[in-house]
Amino acid sequence: MTVTAWVAAIVFAATYVLIASEKVHRVKAALGGAAIMLLVHATAAGSAFFSQESGVDWNVVFLLLGMMIIVGVLRQTGVFEYLAIWAAKRARGRPFRLMVLLLVITAAASALLDNVTTVLLIAPVTFLVCERLALPVAPFLIAEAMASNIGGTATLVGDPPNIIIASRAGLTFNDFLVHLTPLVIVLTAVFIGLCRLLFRKAFRYDPERAAEIMQLDERAAIEDKVMLVQSLSVLGVVIAAFVLHPVLHYEPSVVALLGAGLLVLVTKITTDDALREVEWPTLVFFAGLFVMVGALVETGVIAQVSQAAAEATAGRPGVTTMVLLWASAGLSAIVDNIPYVATMSPIVADLAQHVPGDHNVLWWALALGADLGGNATAVGASANVVILGIAERNGTRISFWQFTKYGLVVTVVTVALCVPYLWLRYLL
Repeated sequence: MTVTAWVAAIVFAATYVLIASEKVHRVKAALGGAAIMLLVHATAAGSAFFSQESGVDWNVVFLLLGMMIIVGVLRQTGVFEYLAIWAAKRARGRPFRLMVLLLVITAAASALLDNVTTVLLIAPVTFLVCERLALPVAPFLIAEAMASNIGGTATLVGDPPNIIIASRAGLTFNDFLVHLTPLVIVLTAVFIGLCRLLFRKAFRYDPERAAEIMQLDERAAIEDKVMLVQSLSVLGVVIAAFVLHPVLHYEPSVVALLGAGLLVLVTKITTDDALREVEWPTLVFFAGLFVMVGALVETGVIAQVSQAAAEATAGRPGVTTMVLLWASAGLSAIVDNIPYVATMSPIVADLAQHVPGDHNVLWWALALGADLGGNATAVGASANVVILGIAERNGTRISFWQFTKYGLVVTVVTVALCVPYLWLRYLL
């Protein structure tokens, strides 16, 4: 590697240590790391801000912006209070039953929407219901972020890396549905069982609060029925456009921005109120992270690491698939699964031409490794970063290691379950 490549790798590693140690706020660390990458010419303005391969992924940034505005408007209707009371009553105030209900909703919604949109919608409900039942909210938010990443693995639109893979490999929505959804259903069930063990200390049942919840009327929580109808109508159109992406060919970011603009236009909410709900620190963090990872792409660091692994296993389908699966899980946890998949896709496309058997098994290994590996750390997937930002905005601090200590266990177990699935279905 060149001197610049080594410098870029060192800067990224140092920034990651600062984020993990939390000695510096993650936004400061990401912006500082991005600035140094530009300063040492590891990347340039054109590449950092305009390149599809190594620049800021504006589709992700503007998708987040649009959905944050939509969720902010929805919050003012009282619908999240309604859903919180409804969920608590359905669970009869039992904490684990409540978590199961929220996780199933999150995983299912993430398959139809995308994981970031889902956590933006489910997090406000979680805060309200945990407050009502005097439960610690952090375990529920962490579990929901992971459930969104697992559920999003099931479909083409569920997780941004899947969209990249589908475009490069020529895979359809139905391909993902047939090949990954059955496995994701099993993984979700296993994950719920893991949550019973990992978060067992959080399941404190309070009979008095549960009884109070059962006496509440969720319909009384709705504050503005007209705005609720307007908001749900726009959200329904946005969701339909997400699902119909293969037909309409509108990027999710465009759909989210159009929906946000329409909602602000037709409701009585002011633009100041709408923009006040945006998690600006989260968006800035993503921008800085993308610039840093882009510098690793520009200097060839990621490509060299990935290419070395690919060359070492070329020609052996089983070994290649397993290395790709586990390497994708590990690297996605460090550099965020979106830029990782964008970098690996051309390598996998070339590798698939030289490996006998079903070439698509490599794409499924990449998708499973990247999507599930995103659960390993607090910065491994977009949904994780969004959850941390929402928690901080609402006065709940979830540390890097608090998330990661659970994420590593979940990632190892879920990725390990992919091994027999890939072998039995594609490699034997």
